[in-house]
Amino acid sequence: MIDFVKQLNTPWLNVKDVSDHLPMKPASATDDALAAYKAAGIELTAAGVIYFPTKDPADIEQKFAYAKKIGVPLIVGSPTRETLPAVEALVKQYDIRLAIHNHGPEDKEWPSPLDVLKAIEPMDSRIGLCIDVGHTARTGTDVVDAIHKGGARVFDIHMKDLADLSKKESQVAVGDGKMPVRAIFEALNAIGYKGYVDLEYEIQENDPLPGMVKSFAFMRGVLAGMGY
Repeated sequence: MIDFVKQLNTPWLNVKDVSDHLPMKPASATDDALAAYKAAGIELTAAGVIYFPTKDPADIEQKFAYAKKIGVPLIVGSPTRETLPAVEALVKQYDIRLAIHNHGPEDKEWPSPLDVLKAIEPMDSRIGLCIDVGHTARTGTDVVDAIHKGGARVFDIHMKDLADLSKKESQVAVGDGKMPVRAIFEALNAIGYKGYVDLEYEIQENDPLPGMVKSFAFMRGVLAGMGY
């Protein structure tokens, strides 16, 4: 992972609580991974997607304690509607923001970011959205419109591209599909977005780096064309 991040020429990483990213347990493995990232000059921006399937206070708290230990200000999470109030209490207790990730038509809780937005409207302002642009498009939701509607509640972006905006299995390198990448960046600029855009590259698992490099190059080119 560290080698990949260096080759992508970025110091930022949204880690996941799994063995080859940054394990939650055992504590020694967490410490070792933290030390390795620090030595490599990599800044951890968030942890997730972390799931909250149960209202068990101990289960919820250990995940917030993990986020605090690794020093991230944001959990990209997926609570259920039932567990969301208990998760909100920990957001307040730990003062760690939560960005709820939408997972498309298969997700019965949060298919679209607009579903998340409606549910969190009366909740603490530290609860917001992680908009996965691919999953959003697959629900038929306009990604750019969702960003504008999310506004200050947009905390994180998961970027990917699809050759067919209705098909999950059509993922391609960013720039090779139909995702309106420039319009997405323009919308983020319009809402004053200060967060991260995380490449979520979920194909070619045996050799993902070439497609990741291509995706970063395309996004950087789009931003350069916008004057950044």
